[in-house]
Amino acid sequence: MSRRLGPGTVEFTGDIRIESYAAIVGKKEKEGPLGDYFEHFEEDTTLGKPSWEKSETELQRRTFALALDRRSLSPSNIDMLFGGDLLNQCIASGYAFRETGLPFLGLYGACSTMALSLAMASAFCEGGAADRAAAITSSHFCAAERQYRFPLEYGGFRAPASQWTVTGSGCLIVSRGGKSPIRVRRASFGAVRDLGLTDMNNMGCAMAPAACDTLTRYFKDTGTSPKDYGAVVTGDLGKIGSEVFCDLCSREGYEVSNHLDCGKLIYDTESQKVGSGGSGCGCSASVLAAYFLPQLERGEMKSLLFMATGALMSPTSFQQGESIPGIAHLVFLESEKN
Repeated sequence: MSRRLGPGTVEFTGDIRIESYAAIVGKKEKEGPLGDYFEHFEEDTTLGKPSWEKSETELQRRTFALALDRRSLSPSNIDMLFGGDLLNQCIASGYAFRETGLPFLGLYGACSTMALSLAMASAFCEGGAADRAAAITSSHFCAAERQYRFPLEYGGFRAPASQWTVTGSGCLIVSRGGKSPIRVRRASFGAVRDLGLTDMNNMGCAMAPAACDTLTRYFKDTGTSPKDYGAVVTGDLGKIGSEVFCDLCSREGYEVSNHLDCGKLIYDTESQKVGSGGSGCGCSASVLAAYFLPQLERGEMKSLLFMATGALMSPTSFQQGESIPGIAHLVFLESEKN
C-alpha cells in the first residue's frame, strides 16, 4: 500500500510500472528538434474529420490503440481509463472512449493532466482498484485556438511571451507488476497557486509559482534535492516560464541545474515562430512518451521527476477578468534497467 510522506506526497510501495506507452504528434511537432523521436505523426492534422474537436478525439483513439498494440493488449485488458484534455467538459476524451465500454474517469488539470492522470492511475493500481489502467491526454492547436483565443481565420497577433499549443497525444498504461523496467515510485499532488496574473499570453509565468511550490514541497517531504535525480522535467513553462521557475526555486534554496522543459524541447522557438515555446496537454504527454520513457526503458536515464503544469482558467473566467491560477502535479519515475 502507498505511504504518505507529507502534504500531497505519496510513495508507492507496491510494484507499479509503466507497461506501455505511445505518442502521436502533428506535422509542426514532427518538424521540431525532437522530430526523430516522434515515430508516429499525422501529416494531415484534420485526421480526416470534419471539425478540429473531432480531430482531437480521433488523435486520442489512435494513441490509445498504439499503446495497446505495443504490448499486444486489447481494451478488455484495461480496468480503468483516466483521461482529459483542454476542451470544455473534456469532450475530446469523453467522445474518444464512449464506445469502449470501459470505466472512464475524466480529469481536468489543464496542461498538468498527463501527470495527474498518471498519478491517479498509479494510485488506483497501488490500492488494488485496478490491475492495469491507462492514462491519456491530448491537445490540438486549432481546437485550442478556437476555444481560448480567436478563430484562425482572424489572423490574430501573437505576443512574444505566448506559447503554441501542441497538436499531440500521449498514452501510458500502468500495471501492478510486469517486466517493464520503468517504476512509478512516488507522486505529489499540487496545490492551486495564484499570484494574480491575468495575461493569457503569458501562461508560463502564471504556472511557474505552482511548479516551484510542488517541487520544493516534494523535496521537503522526501528529504531529497535536485541532484538526486537525472532530470527535473516540467510540462510546458516555455522559455520565459522556465526562467521564472528556476529563479523561484533558487530563492527557496534549490538550484535546479538539471531542469528540462517539454515546451522548450519540442519546438525551435526561433525558426518555428512559436513565441516562448509549446503548451497544451499534449505537449508534456507526447514528449514524455516519445523522448523520456524510451531513455528510462533502455537505462540511459536512471530517474526523473516529471512535473506537468497547468493554468486553471476558462474562456468564461477570462471574460470576467479573473486571474489565472496555476497547478502542478509531480511523478517520480525510476529505471531498473542496468
